[in-house]
Amino acid sequence: MPASDELPVREELRGKSPYGAPQLDVPVRLNTNENPYPLPEPLVARIAERVTEAARTLNRYPDRDAVELRTELARYLSRTAGHQVDRTQVWAANGSNEVLQQLLQAFGGPGRTAIGFEPSYSMHALIARGTGTGWISGPRHDDFTIDVEAAVRVIAERRPDVVFVCSPNNPTGTAVDAETVLALYEAAQSAKPSMVVIDEAYGEFSHHPSLLPLIEGRPRLVLSRTMSKAFGAAGLRLGYLAADPAVVDAVQLVRLPYHLSAVTQATALAALEYTGTLLAYVEQLKSERDRLVTQLRAAGCEVTASDANFVQFGRFQDSHAAWRYLLDQGVLVRDNGVPGWLRVSAGTPAENDAFLDAVRKLNKTAFQKETAA
Repeated sequence: MPASDELPVREELRGKSPYGAPQLDVPVRLNTNENPYPLPEPLVARIAERVTEAARTLNRYPDRDAVELRTELARYLSRTAGHQVDRTQVWAANGSNEVLQQLLQAFGGPGRTAIGFEPSYSMHALIARGTGTGWISGPRHDDFTIDVEAAVRVIAERRPDVVFVCSPNNPTGTAVDAETVLALYEAAQSAKPSMVVIDEAYGEFSHHPSLLPLIEGRPRLVLSRTMSKAFGAAGLRLGYLAADPAVVDAVQLVRLPYHLSAVTQATALAALEYTGTLLAYVEQLKSERDRLVTQLRAAGCEVTASDANFVQFGRFQDSHAAWRYLLDQGVLVRDNGVPGWLRVSAGTPAENDAFLDAVRKLNKTAFQKETAA
């Protein structure tokens, strides 16, 4: 619900509604980009062991700096993302949203601005608003790629303090190439200089390598990741960043004391022991994602090329009506408010089959826009 007009809420929050996707009880839920595969039983047992061990000292505060966890996250990134990092370059928090919030608390705030290229992850703008940071909506092409020339001009003119680049982008699924990131980074350094944050929440699902190597020699470039998607641990709420050690020092100025519980740290450490198993699920989801793209196009839909665990599809005369039609078929997808488009998360093969069957039943003359021959 919107913030009450009867309370002395900050002006930029007045009348706004909190972020959230519908949580409806339907047979097939493909609207929040969750990993559909439950954690394997051996990992569940290992989590129980780790948490039991942590529970014996819950009368004490957890490791404030999460040293063991950051060490293991650094090892994971070094193995899988093509660039060597160590603990001093990694920071962890309660979901990547808290990581982004800490970055804006440290580098944004009142009198400062951030820019993102919309449509993109809506929490970037919401967290900016929550931290008192001004928001600038940057340009994209019609195919949802970033309009680099226009973006460079906007950065030079508006001189933002923080630049957000989402790759793969949510909700479109489009990846951003290294050349684009470097062009935006150079423009940001010439203008202010500014922080550039690459939100790589869906990085493990991409056809392309991670952008992590770009942080080398670029002290104002930050890469954000999460364990919610590839690790199938949305309920864990664990996000992390990799950057120059000075960035890690800076976010510690704004973190809350003992912000990561001992239980959270223990659970994340257990999950990191099973990265091989969990990344095998990622490969299955990538295959299903590609199948969705192929089958949606065969069904007559337009599809945005996807590097994530979801697919943006359309185009519809009335995307909300199309969303309601699919819901009536027992399939919940996401209406992100991008005119003419919907987004579906890659599910299990059975869930994806149910979704595709529902899409094929859509009355194309009633829902889909006519495309030029």
